[in-house]
Amino acid sequence: MSKTLNGWTIVFDLDGTLVNTAPDLLDALNHVLAHADLSPVTLDTIETMIGRGARAMIVQGLQTHGIIPSDADLDAFFDQFIAYYADHLADNSHPFDEAVPALEALAAKGAILAVCTNKTQALTDRLLQALGLSHHFATIVGADSVPRRKPDGDHILRTVRAAGGEPARTVMIGDSRTDERAARNAGLPFIFVPFGYEEESPDQLKPDVVLTHYSELVSVLEDWVS
Repeated sequence: MSKTLNGWTIVFDLDGTLVNTAPDLLDALNHVLAHADLSPVTLDTIETMIGRGARAMIVQGLQTHGIIPSDADLDAFFDQFIAYYADHLADNSHPFDEAVPALEALAAKGAILAVCTNKTQALTDRLLQALGLSHHFATIVGADSVPRRKPDGDHILRTVRAAGGEPARTVMIGDSRTDERAARNAGLPFIFVPFGYEEESPDQLKPDVVLTHYSELVSVLEDWVS
């Protein structure tokens, strides 16, 4: 018998969890490198850095050319990166396979949906609006909208409260160690999606569930319903 998810809050990470943003992040990095007269890098060079933010990706990209940037240079590269990315953040980014039908199915079962991301609020809002996803979520909370971002559990708990949910009936879904730590710090179950950008294996992360495809999400979540 199909179960309702009324009263349950499902919190999603964004990059590498709901949306494959790697193509546009890579383009932004290569734009920075081109302006520095450096050759482009490939996705496998920086993929595991995506969850750590733009600065980490820039540092990794420069290190492939034997360059360690000064703080001042890194600030300048970061500004170039963000300026370009803000204008191109939805050129090639797209929801992961079956993510949108999963969101629709969860909403139909009464679940409250939210996004908790270490992307800035402005870029998060712009990306979700550009992809036509914003309306699925009761709240969307970026890194600069809270005092402490993930892996601090408070980031997730603030997201849950803003969505009108209860921590005791909340599940976190993410693709990284940062998400796993944030979920544990908030006292929440954690579902890991292995198709994101984390280099650690599920065995290392020890999630409650490994979600290999969004077509499985509703049945997985129904297992939490008493």
